[in-house]
Amino acid sequence: MLSAKTFRYEVRDQIATITLDRPETLNSLTFAVYRELTDLFRALRDESDVRAVLLTGEGRGFCSGGSVTEIIGPLLSLSDPELLAFTRMTGELIGNIRALPKPVVAALNGTAAGAGAVIALACDLRVAVETAKLAFLFVRVGLAGADMGAAWLLPRVVGLGRATELLLLGEPVLAAQAKEMGLVNYVTPDAAACLAKARELATKLAQGPSFALGMTKTMLDMEAHLSFPQALEAEAQAQQICMGTADFREAHAAFVAKRQPQFVGR
Repeated sequence: MLSAKTFRYEVRDQIATITLDRPETLNSLTFAVYRELTDLFRALRDESDVRAVLLTGEGRGFCSGGSVTEIIGPLLSLSDPELLAFTRMTGELIGNIRALPKPVVAALNGTAAGAGAVIALACDLRVAVETAKLAFLFVRVGLAGADMGAAWLLPRVVGLGRATELLLLGEPVLAAQAKEMGLVNYVTPDAAACLAKARELATKLAQGPSFALGMTKTMLDMEAHLSFPQALEAEAQAQQICMGTADFREAHAAFVAKRQPQFVGR
């Protein structure tokens, strides 16, 4: 069974809950948190008892990005190869979230800034408390707004115009505005309701046809690189694979028997 040292991790009802747990710094990231989070999302691919993931933060913030004292400061003394190794690792984290063939729901209990905003963006669904702010503030600290895949992911979520504005200005977006532009899916009045809604979504997804959900997530990313005819063919082949699963047969049997399907994820 998987475990974690730099954040909290638990599995219940086939949902893995990851809670970033440095509330005194709004759950800022350290080198160790980055590495363990990256490795955990890779390992979750092979955890058969996990069918959905819920990612949240402890306290007032979701994730304020890289720690000023434990990451930003030390980066100033690293060599170019060391800097590249670090930036590649941060991208690996986002890649592992996207490559996980299981839905990931983010409960944004507060501020999601910098790397925290990109981590939230990489999740499949986002629920935010109404006081939450999202800020892709890389340019405000002298870095490219294109970081950790933000310049690829964000235009696909909110459109090129909005993404350009968010990445060039680095200004925070409140939850209500984020919902209007499609950056978050749901807004709740407080943190308790935010976590409850995120768990409700994760539960619904965990009880669903997880193989088909994983295929859907894979196709959403893969088809960004395909022409429309190629996408049609890719979807035809993906659907043919899903038609051979036990879940497809179960859905039919449940419909005929007028009962709820019991999906097994294969």
